[in-house]
Amino acid sequence: MLQLDAIYKAAHVLKEVVRRTDLIYAPQINPESTVYLKPENLQFTGSFKVRGAYYKISQLSDEEKARGVIACSAGNHAQGVALAATKCGIKSLICLPEGAPISKVEATKHYGAEVCLVPGVYDDAYQKALQLRDERRCVVMHDAPSFLFITI
Repeated sequence: MLQLDAIYKAAHVLKEVVRRTDLIYAPQINPESTVYLKPENLQFTGSFKVRGAYYKISQLSDEEKARGVIACSAGNHAQGVALAATKCGIKSLICLPEGAPISKVEATKHYGAEVCLVPGVYDDAYQKALQLRDERRCVVMHDAPSFLFITI
């Protein structure tokens, strides 16, 4: 079970990396409900995914960090892992299906990752990531869990 102290720890780790995004009251969306928006599109990568990726990378051992990280993604997770790894000074390799949007591929490279475009679909890219993990002994960065969406 997730404990409150873990949330405080994650918030502390993330405070230097992510932008604070306040909740914005949005009564026009549904006048019969209380709705708030959290504009995570204002993060450096345009998504909340950097939160989970950075926190997980920050918790790796020195030996794991030396091996680098690998992920498979067709979008926001790739950019979150790339930026998080770069900020932690470690190598990242991201496998993307060759049909991934060029904007996502270029953004992932811009954030410092080595990109491996894989013929086929996401499942093919995932299998390539597992192969490269075994060859390079990288730490796999699975898609960021939603519970690490820490509000700071």
